[in-house]
Amino acid sequence: MAVWSKLEIKAFVRFLFAKGTKCSIIYREIMENYGEHAMSMKQVYQCCSWFKDGRTSLQDEPRSGRSNTANNDWNTARVDELITVDRKVKLKENSLKLDIPKTNVYEIVHHKLGYRKVSAR
Repeated sequence: MAVWSKLEIKAFVRFLFAKGTKCSIIYREIMENYGEHAMSMKQVYQCCSWFKDGRTSLQDEPRSGRSNTANNDWNTARVDELITVDRKVKLKENSLKLDIPKTNVYEIVHHKLGYRKVSAR
């Protein structure tokens, strides 16, 4: 098949697993029908273990992770204040002063505040 989605392939794995097909054969079927870049053998075995444990959903589970807490209104106001005091201040200096990552300072300056470099001098 030329066009496919991950959800479709997971449904195919679930269907074949429900029929009692072994994971290695499921992997071979995916290679024949969807191509070699559709799903790795490790992913097939992982899906099979999920279905074996009783999982019924094909959607990915929500992942726990660290939320982006640096891009909040308080930090935006602090960055704006630092820029209005000294227009020549660098992103790295702001990041060190505020103790937030440089990438978050960049996001605040360019995307939230809409500032951009007008002149190199």
